[in-house]
Amino acid sequence: MASSLLFIALLPDEVIRKEVTQFKEYAATHFRSSRALRSPPHITLISPFRWPEERVGELHTILALFAAEEHPFQLGLDGFNRFPPRVIFVDVERKVELFGLQSRLEAYLEASLNLKNESHHAYNPHMTVAFKDLHRSVFPEAWAYFSQLKYERALLVDALALLQHNGRNWEVSRQFAFEKEGKAE
Repeated sequence: MASSLLFIALLPDEVIRKEVTQFKEYAATHFRSSRALRSPPHITLISPFRWPEERVGELHTILALFAAEEHPFQLGLDGFNRFPPRVIFVDVERKVELFGLQSRLEAYLEASLNLKNESHHAYNPHMTVAFKDLHRSVFPEAWAYFSQLKYERALLVDALALLQHNGRNWEVSRQFAFEKEGKAE
């Protein structure tokens, strides 16, 4: 039985995607950390998981039903932060709407599909710029650079994205728009 490697995330608009990709490219060129370039800029909601290929349609249906009940909201990006000794990221506003969305989605997937979150880490939203292949000896120099940059943006959270690994990189498989009426707060 073949399976796909998938994860669920929020994608920023095209302008923010281009800007964050430039940060990733800088990390690749100057600090030899290019692994973050294997996925589009995103904020993970559900960490990577394996899913049977013959059940992907069922997953799409459940994600569409979930998204149809969600309200859009605004989310801020503010500077850079880190998980020493290897990860540097664009910092994401710790907003109750984001944590609620992630928690509801996790519970919905477990109840609807018996898809359990296998991550043993507390949810910590971020947008990765450098990770895994950032060598520990280079981390202080990379952090010194990124910690001095000013970067503030607001993004509209109005859809979920399902990403699939193609064997080399992560690609956006499908997006599921939020359909509830209401102003983006």
